[in-house]
Amino acid sequence: MKQNDRITGSEALIRSLLLEGVECVFGIPGGSVLNIYDAFHERPQFKHILSRYEQGAIHAADGYARATGKVGVCFATSGPGATNLVTGIATAHMDSVPLVVITGNVSTALLGTDAFQEADITGITMPISKHSYLVRDVNELPKIIHEAFYIASTGRKGPVIIDIPKDVTSQMMNFQSPTGTPMVRGYHPDIQPSMTQIEKLLVAIGEAERPVILAGAGVIYSDAAKELLEFVEKTRIPVTTTLLGLGGFPSAHELWMGMPGMHGTLTANRALQNCDLLISIGARFDDRVTMKTSGFAPKATTIAHIDIDPAEIGKIVETAIPCIGDVKSVLQQANLHHTKPSQSEAWVSEIQANKRKYPLRYTNSEVPLKPQFVIEMISETTDGEAVVTTDVGQHQMWAAQFYKFKHPRSLITSGGLGTMGFGLPSAIGAQVGLPDRVVVSVNGDGGFQMCAQELAICAAHNIPVKIVILNNQVLGMIRQWQEIIYDNRFSHMDLSGSPDFVKLAEAYGVKGLRASNQEEARLVWNEALETPGPVLIDFVVNQEENVYPMVTPGSTIDDMIMGDES
Repeated sequence: MKQNDRITGSEALIRSLLLEGVECVFGIPGGSVLNIYDAFHERPQFKHILSRYEQGAIHAADGYARATGKVGVCFATSGPGATNLVTGIATAHMDSVPLVVITGNVSTALLGTDAFQEADITGITMPISKHSYLVRDVNELPKIIHEAFYIASTGRKGPVIIDIPKDVTSQMMNFQSPTGTPMVRGYHPDIQPSMTQIEKLLVAIGEAERPVILAGAGVIYSDAAKELLEFVEKTRIPVTTTLLGLGGFPSAHELWMGMPGMHGTLTANRALQNCDLLISIGARFDDRVTMKTSGFAPKATTIAHIDIDPAEIGKIVETAIPCIGDVKSVLQQANLHHTKPSQSEAWVSEIQANKRKYPLRYTNSEVPLKPQFVIEMISETTDGEAVVTTDVGQHQMWAAQFYKFKHPRSLITSGGLGTMGFGLPSAIGAQVGLPDRVVVSVNGDGGFQMCAQELAICAAHNIPVKIVILNNQVLGMIRQWQEIIYDNRFSHMDLSGSPDFVKLAEAYGVKGLRASNQEEARLVWNEALETPGPVLIDFVVNQEENVYPMVTPGSTIDDMIMGDES
C-alpha cells in the first residue's frame, strides 16, 4: 500500500481495516454502504461473509471475537440495517467483547432531516457502546479506524461504532496510514496494578482458612488462565468459575468447584457462603451469581476484587482490597511476590468431600431422551476440546453444567444480556476464526428460530458447524419458572407449530438428522462428527425436564432447590 495515494473514503476504509489485521467481516449491503461494497469488489484478500440478517452478522462478529481474541467487525447500512444491530451491540457491551461496528448513513447534507433510512445510530447506541464516531471528514477516517480498534481492544473491551455518511465514502483523500499507539483524550486504559494492594491480598491469603476464588470472564479476556492456574496451585485456594469464566480454569482440577449462582453447584455455593476470604478475579458480581446480595458470602471477613474497570469495584459488593488492573498483570505480580499458601488444607478436604457427595445429577433414561445426557455425550466424544456456543435458556445451563471445558475461549454464550438467537451465528463466527477446531452450537428450539436463516451461510460457505437443537417444544426456562415460581400457571410457552428442523436444514442445503432416544442419539452424533460439512441434529428431549440446582429470585445462594439431587 502506497502512502499519499489519492483514493476514495471507501478505499481508505478497506486499507485501514487491512492494516489493522482484519481477516474477515460480516455484513449486509444497503444503499448507504454501496460505495463501500463496491470497494470490496475483486479483493480476494478481504473476506466478507454475507449474513441473512444484521443481527446474525453482529453475533457472528461477536463469536469470532470471543473465539479468537481479535476484534470482530461487521457492516450494516443506515436506518433499519443499523438498528437491527442494536441487540448485538448490547450483547457485546454487557459481556465486554471487542467489536468495531461500521454503519452507513445518509449524506451529511441530509443528516437530521428524517431522510429515507436515516437513524441516529450513534445516539441510539450511546448507552450500549464503549465509544462511537460520526465521520464527517473523509481525511479523519484512517485515524478513526485506528482509534476504534485501539479502544475496542484495550482496557475493558467493548463495541465501538463508526457511522459513515454516504458522501464521505465517495470523497477523495490522500491516504496516510496512522502509526503508533493512538492518543485518545481522556482514555487511559493501561492501569498499573498497585503493589500495596497486591501485598495486602497476599497477607490476607496467608491468614485465610476458608478462602475462595470467584473467577470470571476477565481471566479469559486477559489471557490469564496460565497465571490463574499458577496462583491457585501456589495458594491452594478452591475456584468457582462464572458462566463466562468457564474454561478459564480446567474443570478436571481438584480445586475446581463448578459454576456458582442460580444454577450453580452445591459445592460452589456452599463454599461462597462459608468462606472467610473471597477473591473475585475478573468477575463483576452479576446478580445471577450473588442472587440476594444482602445474603451473599455472609462469613467473608475480607473481600478482594481484581478488575480492570474501576467502576466495578464496590459497585455490587463492598470490597476491602481493590486490585485495579489487568488480571494478567495483577496475577503475574502476585505470583512473583507470593511467599506462602493459605491455611486451607482442612477447607480443601471439606470441599472435595462435598464434590463427591453432591455431584450434578439427573435421572437418566433411554426414552425419553434427557438433554443432560446429550451434553455429556458431546463432551465425551469431543474430549472437552470443542468450542461450544449456546443460545439462551435451559440448554445453555445444561451445557455449562455438563460439558467439561478444558481451555479458555471454549464456551461462547450471551451472559449479561441473555440474547436468544445468539447461538447459531456466534458459532459461524467462531468457526470462521478457528477453522481447524470442532465448533458445536447448542440451541433450544425457541432461540434457534430467531436466527435460523443463518443456516444459509453454513451451506454457502460449507462452514462445518455441528448444530445441536435440544427440542422440547416449549420455551423451556419460561416453562420451568412457571412451574416452580408461578405454581404451574403455564402461559404462552408452547412452541407447537415449530418447523420440522431436519427439513428446514435440508431446505437450506444443510444435512439434517434426528434422535429421540439414546441409541439414536449416539448414532446420529457420530455421523455428524464424521461429516465434513455443517450438520443440524434435532434431539427430541423430555419436555418436563428442569435445570437443577436452582435458586429462585429473592433467595440466597444457599437456598437451593436440588430437584433430582434431593
